Amino acid sequence: MMFATASSGRRVVIGSVAMVAAVALWFAAASAGWVSGGRFPRPVDVWQAARQITLPPGYTGGTLWQHVAQSCQLVLLGFLVAAGTGVPLGLAMGMSRRIDALVGPVFSLLRPIPPLAWIPLAILWLGLGDGAKIFLIWVSAFTPSVINTYAGVRNIDGTLLEAARVHGARSLVLVRDVLVPGALPMIFTGLRLSLQTAWMTLVAAELVGAFTGLGKVLASAALDINPGMILFAMVWVGILGAAMTRGLEWLEKRALPWLR
Repeated sequence: MMFATASSGRRVVIGSVAMVAAVALWFAAASAGWVSGGRFPRPVDVWQAARQITLPPGYTGGTLWQHVAQSCQLVLLGFLVAAGTGVPLGLAMGMSRRIDALVGPVFSLLRPIPPLAWIPLAILWLGLGDGAKIFLIWVSAFTPSVINTYAGVRNIDGTLLEAARVHGARSLVLVRDVLVPGALPMIFTGLRLSLQTAWMTLVAAELVGAFTGLGKVLASAALDINPGMILFAMVWVGILGAAMTRGLEWLEKRALPWLR
């Protein structure tokens, strides 16, 4: 525990130093005139973009907090639906060879299709509202949940299952007391990947008829040739994605204390 804490502390320090050094280099390049602001934003461009989007009336339909709230809502809903469908399917496929044989080929066929390829069907089925955006995020986040849950169940030691059966454990007890606890580390790995994938898909999802959201900000800033706003929105996507991932890691440590 002590060594893990020390290692984590060193990573935080090294990461902080690297970030400060990158920002300092950015300021130095802008001061020296190496960064013109036409293609790559200067610090002053990002500051002006921050003021514009933070203060009413904001930028492209809303203030920063309205865009953040919309994006977080879409990501969380898409992620929760993906987790709520992907984890049970992965458990079922891992537990039952029949279900695996039935669903596996269909899943393998659909898995290589990029989430963006579903945009036309999402619009056709669900229109231009939030439903289409949540669907696209679900499509991208669903696969990691299924794959990692399936792998977690398949990697459980067979002797544990046999011992549970010998002691009279039936299907429900076997799932609750052996399969789910044994697969939890891989399930959480899949959930982290799903959450990260959900944020990566957000920008494309918010291109589908969005009025607010960080993806909408990025698209509008690109049309306006506003690199300061582009970088500011990108930073916020990174901050929110990292914060949610940290929250999921905190939950994982509480659920799996033996892995600390």
